[in-house]
Amino acid sequence: MSGGVGWLVSLAGAGLVVAVLRDVFRTLWQPSGRGEVSRWLTAGLWRLAGRADGRLAAVTGPLALALVAALWTMAIILGWALIYWPHLPSGFSYGASLNTAERAGFLDAVYLSAVTVATLGFGDIVPADGWLRIAAPLEAVLGFTLLTAVVSWISQVYPALTRRRTLALRLALLRRAEPPADRLDPVTTAGLLTSLAADVIQVRVDLTQHAETYYFHDGHDDTSLAAMAGYAADLALQGQTSSRAEVRTAAAMLGRALDDLAVVLNRQFLRLKNDQAVAVLHAYAVDHDRGSRPAGN
Repeated sequence: MSGGVGWLVSLAGAGLVVAVLRDVFRTLWQPSGRGEVSRWLTAGLWRLAGRADGRLAAVTGPLALALVAALWTMAIILGWALIYWPHLPSGFSYGASLNTAERAGFLDAVYLSAVTVATLGFGDIVPADGWLRIAAPLEAVLGFTLLTAVVSWISQVYPALTRRRTLALRLALLRRAEPPADRLDPVTTAGLLTSLAADVIQVRVDLTQHAETYYFHDGHDDTSLAAMAGYAADLALQGQTSSRAEVRTAAAMLGRALDDLAVVLNRQFLRLKNDQAVAVLHAYAVDHDRGSRPAGN
């Protein structure tokens, strides 16, 4: 490979690495952003699960996380392989058992990139040129950073799912108890509605920061916020007819929190022309109705 073409190939590899790092940053560290790869994969798998009558719904979220992490890793390996390839074999030193002339192909560059990003460092092929002696350790650092970032990502996703499912279960138990509104102490009612509003706000923040959690199917109605959101809206409406000011205020807070949640759901996932909260929450329930019937409205 001629010098000019070789450097173009290396630049293409560097561009691929930069694109992957940008997507990782947008997905994991940008508070209100989401990378293109994770958005495309998770939304695509969710649509596929819907066409398969919901049979894939239970694994859509975990499978999407695994595929995104695998795609990031493979792209990093491929990008760095393109950086190394034009400089094989002249830019590297080879072990005594290796035939240098036979170790200058693209597969050898992929092998070198893979063992470097995995920080294995077998030592049979090592960089000799000065800039390559900097590039190879940098790839190892990126590989370790990517592994750490993915583990951190997963550790943040599941607590968000737990908070969402806990709110749904609270609503389900409250609906099952059916407390008479006229017999409840106003302070107790106001406190309950305020607490529910705070939980809804937390779910809204979780969806903004971890958009991929939308595509985790919660299964049973009692732990599905999509199924129970309609009941939360009913509670807000009932509370706003109370004769006590503290109850009306708390109910209004719950209603506003649900409106805000509906805005996020519609803007990031559903994209309905009718952006009224009732319509959005109903569409949310329908979109997650994969084997279980929505509750609420």
